[in-house]
Order: sequence, then C-alpha cells, then structure tokens
Amino acid sequence: MDHDSHDRRRPFGPADTASRLRVVAAVVWHEDRLLMTQRPPGGPLGLQWEFPGGKIERGETPEHALVREIREELGVAATAHEVLAVETHDYPGGPSVEISFIRCSLDSRDLKRGPGVHDLEWRRIEEVDLARTLAGDRGFLARLGAGAGPRSA
Repeated sequence: MDHDSHDRRRPFGPADTASRLRVVAAVVWHEDRLLMTQRPPGGPLGLQWEFPGGKIERGETPEHALVREIREELGVAATAHEVLAVETHDYPGGPSVEISFIRCSLDSRDLKRGPGVHDLEWRRIEEVDLARTLAGDRGFLARLGAGAGPRSA
C-alpha cells in the first residue's frame, strides 16, 4: 500500500511551500521509452531510480532549473515544455519536497553520466519497478502506467 499518496496530494499554503525543498523532474520520452537515472550508492536514497533533475536554486524558474540540471547530470542541452504535474512528498526523517514534473526534449541522445548519476536507462513505462524508484516519483509514475516490477513470462 502506498501510504505516501495522502502527503503528496494534500493542499499546502505559502508557509508550507517555503519549508519545502523545490525540485524539478525531467520527463523525457524517446519513442516508447522513458529516461530514468539511478542515484549513486551511499545514503538513504542510494541506487534508487528517479527522473533526471534536481534542486531549483533561488531565483530560478523550474524550467531554467531543468535545463541546468540536465546539462550538469547528462551533458546535453534540454528544452523544457509543459509542466505535467506538481506534487509534494515528505520523506521520513528527510526533506519535504515539492516536485515539478516537466516534459522536455534533449538535443542529443549521447548522454554522459555526471557525478550525480550512477546509471541511466531508457525504459518502457510498464517495466519501471516502482519499488526501486524514489517514493516522491512513484505516484506520478503509477499514473503514467508504471508497474510493480518486471513481468514474468
């Protein structure tokens, strides 16, 4: 059972927004595959899969943060398109985040893993294992059609 869904959908006011870490998540499709990156080992969220992206710096729009983060993490230029969703998640013992999921396109598929990326994969949405992804991304991924993990034949 996903006990996080209540936190992700609860309304929040300006005071809550100020206390949340604002992050951006790039939703990148190529044909029928979605780009996912894996966090480096170590720490409580190590080796979990996520959308590429990261923190929105003071004074940045989510779109500007997405372009900067993709350049830093993957070594390519990105074009931000529409915001698909904005969700919140409270990590137990960790940060409370506000995540802007933004559809984007890349100028190249010649991706170079930056220091914050252990691995990357293009996956069909039904092949995304929700148990191995960041909790803050799971609700959005589930709505896109992600499954519970690899299907057996």
